[in-house]
Order: sequence, then C-alpha cells, then structure tokens
Amino acid sequence: MSTTKLPRYLCAAAITTFAVAISAAAQTPVNADATIGLKRDPTIVAALRDISADSIRVTDTFLAGLGSRHTLGDTLSSTRGPGAARRYLFAKLNKYSQACGGCLRVAYQAELVKIREHPDTPTVNMVNVVAWLPGRDTGRVIVMGGHYDTCACNRTDANGKPIPFSRYDTATNSPGADDDGSGTSAVVELARVFSKHFPKGLDATVIFALYSGEEENLYGSRQFAKWLHDRQYRVAAAFTDDMVGNVQSGNGTIDSTTVRVYGADPENGQSRDLARYAWAMGKLYTPRFTVLPVFRLDRVSRGGDHSPFVALGDPGLRFSEKLENYTRQHLPADVLQWVNFGYVANVARLNAAVVASIAAAPPPPQNFFGRRQSATGGNDWELTWTAAPGAVGYEVLYKSTFAPTWEKVIPAGNVRKFTLPFQLDDGMAGLRSIGANGSRSIAVAVPPVCPPNLPLSATTPVRTDSASPGATAAIDVLAPSTLRTACVRAPGQ
Repeated sequence: MSTTKLPRYLCAAAITTFAVAISAAAQTPVNADATIGLKRDPTIVAALRDISADSIRVTDTFLAGLGSRHTLGDTLSSTRGPGAARRYLFAKLNKYSQACGGCLRVAYQAELVKIREHPDTPTVNMVNVVAWLPGRDTGRVIVMGGHYDTCACNRTDANGKPIPFSRYDTATNSPGADDDGSGTSAVVELARVFSKHFPKGLDATVIFALYSGEEENLYGSRQFAKWLHDRQYRVAAAFTDDMVGNVQSGNGTIDSTTVRVYGADPENGQSRDLARYAWAMGKLYTPRFTVLPVFRLDRVSRGGDHSPFVALGDPGLRFSEKLENYTRQHLPADVLQWVNFGYVANVARLNAAVVASIAAAPPPPQNFFGRRQSATGGNDWELTWTAAPGAVGYEVLYKSTFAPTWEKVIPAGNVRKFTLPFQLDDGMAGLRSIGANGSRSIAVAVPPVCPPNLPLSATTPVRTDSASPGATAAIDVLAPSTLRTACVRAPGQ
C-alpha cells in the first residue's frame, strides 16, 4: 500500500473545516420523530376503541341503496335522492343526541343557491346536516365534514368522449358508496362516538357537518364556511373525509394501510402545521395505519370541502384514500362492494384522534413575533407572544426550512418571551400552547407570511391568529418596519 503525504497547509485547512463542521452540527437541532413531542390521552384511546366498522357499514349501506343522492334530484321521495339522504342522516344524529341527553344540537343549515355552472342556472335549496357538540368555548369551533351528495359526472359516450352536462344528470344511478358515502358514514360514526365519550364537550366546540352540493362546486361547504364567518365563529380547524374507503386501484395495486392527508401551502401557514399535527397523531394513536402527509391543498386539479375554509384563512385538511379508482369514481360502478369498511374505520380513528386532541387543547398563542437580538450580533432571536386562554405553559418548536416537520421541541414555561438560540434566517420557529390536561395546540410560526400588498410606509392592520373567548375580532396595528422584519414575503411581493 502506498501513502501520500499532504502539504502542511492542506492539513491545517482540513482540520479547520472539520472543526467548523463540528461547530455547525452542535448548533443544528437534532431530528425529532414525527410525534413532535405530543402525548397520548387515555380518554381519546378509549374513544378510538369504540369506533365500529359495522356501524359505518350500516350508514353507507342505506346511502348507497338510494341509487342517487344528486343535489338536483328528488327531495320528496323516501327511497331515492338527496331528501331521503338528509332526513336519514338527521334522524340518525338526532337519535345519538337523545342517547346522550341532548348533548348534540342537530340542525339543517339551508340556503337557496343558484347553480351558476348549470346551463339553466336553477335555484336549489342547498341543505347541509350539522350536529354541534358544544364545548366550553362555544365560539371556537372545529368542523369535521363529508359530503352526502353524488353524481354520475364521468359518463362517456360510445367513443369515450365525455357526455356534456352529465354532472347534472339525476336519472342515472350514482350510488356514491365511496364518494362520498364512506366519508359521510365516518363522520356520522364520529358523532356517535364523541356524543358517547364526551357528552359534556371538550374545550372547543366540535361540528359534524354533512354537506350537499360538493359535486357541483363545493356549494354546501362554501355556504357553511361563510355562515360561520358571518357570525364571528373562530374556526380552529376544518377537515373533510372525501373518498376514504377504496383500497384497490385500476391497475390492481392494493393499499389498505395508508391514508393521504392534504395540507395547503404556505410552509409557515396553519394548514401545513395541521398536517404535521395529523401526521403526529397517526404515529401516536394508529401506528400501523400510515399517514402520508401531502403538502398541497388537494390532488392535482381537484378540490374538496376543506378548500372554502382554507380560502377564508382557516386551517384545513383533506383525508383521502391512498388509491383512487377512476374506473368507478363518479359512475354507477361506485357501489358498496368496493368499500373496505375496516379501512374507513381506521381513517375515522385517525380523525377522532386529531379532532379530539385539538378540541381538548387551548387555542394557539396570539401575536407571535420574532425579532433579532442586536446584542448577539443578530444570531439569537427574541420571541414574544400574548397568552392563550386556558394555557398553563408553552413549547417552542424549531425546524430547518427543508425539514418536513418540527425537529426540536423546547419547553418554555408559562412565560411570554423566549430567546431562540438558533438562526431564524435558516429555519422556522413555532409556538404552541399546553393545557392543564397536557394537551397541545397546533403551532403558530415565525417568520409568518407577509400580508398581501404590504406597503412600504404608514401602518398595516393585521388580523391575529385567534381571539379570546367572547372577544370581538382582534386587530393589531403594527408599524410596517416591524412587519417587514417579522415576515417572509411571497414571490412578487
């Protein structure tokens, strides 16, 4: 073996480079697992055990048996159409409410809506079915939804070309056992389990929402999201279960152990942190059921009932089966035999863990800002915030910009200020509240997203992340110089 002796100056350079690498590594947060410091709650574990695939099957069997639940279909028939579907869902939720002493407030949420995309622009009574489980804070709500309407939208002619306006065909069967009988049935099961295990509610109010008009352009969820905002409800999170029962794709691939969770941009937004939270809940409560976090609003060129909430600034997620089958979707072939109810039950267990954990926790802190500390040459950052109602402490989180989830969890105590010993230019910090029961909120992040059209002078009103129970809409007026140093501009801003 031959050896080559390096020049002395190259040895010194190598030693210096190695020392710098060690120093940098010492300052880099150690990768945390996807549970991001969250803990299991035994009351939630007990609720998850009660979720029944058989119970979900009963609901979906009735819905699919109606043949069609098209929004424009017959509303008077007891054996077909959206009217029969919503009356069945209302009666079932009302039965659960009676069993828990009236703990659920079951109602129709209806508005007359013009279907703008239809060539005749008909006016339709858009009827959502909602069940409220009031919490200690009746103004902070978590919406868990699915859509009960169906369509035969994907029909083609003999040449394989799409049939014009098939979206509005009410005569052709569209049983929608998977889309979205599976999601609707999961939400109904969640209402049953929550009413049984949490009849006095949690910290936040939980709304189980069954939407109409999704197939026509998210009409039901649009109107309900607006209805909540018009009445000053603070939406802590909005979820949709849409197509959560199929496990076999058109090419024969099978996956019954993975669910997709879609969390929208931006990286430092609350929808994205909601996706990280759901990912962590899966690791904690359903470890053999894999959560695949997808960091975008929805599938390519597709949409769901969480989207109207996200558009209004609320955190929102979509839960969806790993494998869709387009040979059955939006067609008469979407029948009960292709729904795997054990799979649907696993999605519902994940739903329950996420919804109950957020509902049991206090809201995230308000007015979270980061400022450089000049005394340390700008390397350290001072984080400040105002108290969250019900919080007994806070945790600071940190991640590099390319990490998918939080890499470090730092207990901060019951304080309003914290010095971050990491370079925030190269990463992102988060802050979450801790409740007296050990529950954790989702996180708010710094640097935040800059408000649109941030001016270079004068002052800019900024809506806070959340408001205290009973408070009016909170507005902070901050100097633009503070905003420019505390936020990240989107391209073109």
